[in-house]
Formats: sequence, structure tokens, C-alpha cells
Amino acid sequence: MKGNEKLIATLNALLADELTAINQYMVHSEMCDDWGYEKLHKHFEKRAIDEMKHAEKLIGRILFLEGIPTVSNLNKIMIGSDIGKQLANDHTAEEGAIKAYNEAIILAGEVKDYATRDILQAILNEEDAHMDGIEALQSQIEQMTAQVFLTTQVEE
Repeated sequence: MKGNEKLIATLNALLADELTAINQYMVHSEMCDDWGYEKLHKHFEKRAIDEMKHAEKLIGRILFLEGIPTVSNLNKIMIGSDIGKQLANDHTAEEGAIKAYNEAIILAGEVKDYATRDILQAILNEEDAHMDGIEALQSQIEQMTAQVFLTTQVEE
């Protein structure tokens, strides 16, 4: 099914966001593993896998719409030098993703591609959950202090 060119371009831009997020989360995950924060390592790793699934859905939809998925574009990856900076960078990335998905959902509706809109809505719901998780961790750090919080992230 030949899809709307503007929508395909938007899906490719979202794909670049997801591929960037995968890399950012994987680096953060491995940094946490290196520091001995196993719970955060698993948390970031799971989020990277979620983003991989989003990328897979976008690639599948682009192909269905007879577009060419662009997997070679990445945005600037923001690696945090400590947990607080990692979470702040991830918050910024998720905030951008939520905005981009909302705009893409509007475009999909305008071009009457409701199946794509539904796919984008499902991904947006997961991005909202990511944001909620980041904000929960940031709140815990604020309430406990970073030092106390980090003691809760080590598995015995």
C-alpha cells in the first residue's frame, strides 16, 4: 500500500529518535553495570529493548507503506556522566519523543491513515510510561539523596 510521503518521512524521523534512544539507554545500562548498580543496569537495558521494539514497529510500518526505512540516521546521543545526568538526559529525550509522537499522530489522522495512527498511539503510550518511570527515579533521588538512592540499586 503506497503511503503518504510526508508521513513516511515522519516515521523515518521517529525511527532516528528510537535508534538514538537505543544507543543512549544501552550506554547508560552498561555504565550502571560497570559501577555495580545492577538494578539500574537492568532498568536501562529493558528500556533499550522497549525502544528496539518501537523501532521494529516503525520499520515494519514504513515497509508496509512502501517506503524505505532509514536506519543510518542518529540524533545527538546524550550520555550522562552520573545517574542524575543520565536521568535528566533521558527525560529530555522522552519529552522530545512524546512531542514528536503526538505530532505524528495528528499527521496520520490528517492523511487518513488510521492504522498508522493506532500504531503511533500505542508507542506513545509506552513512551508516556517511560517518562513516568524516569520521573519516579528522579523523585526517589530527590527524596533520598543520590547517595542513599544508589545504595538501593546494588543487588546482593
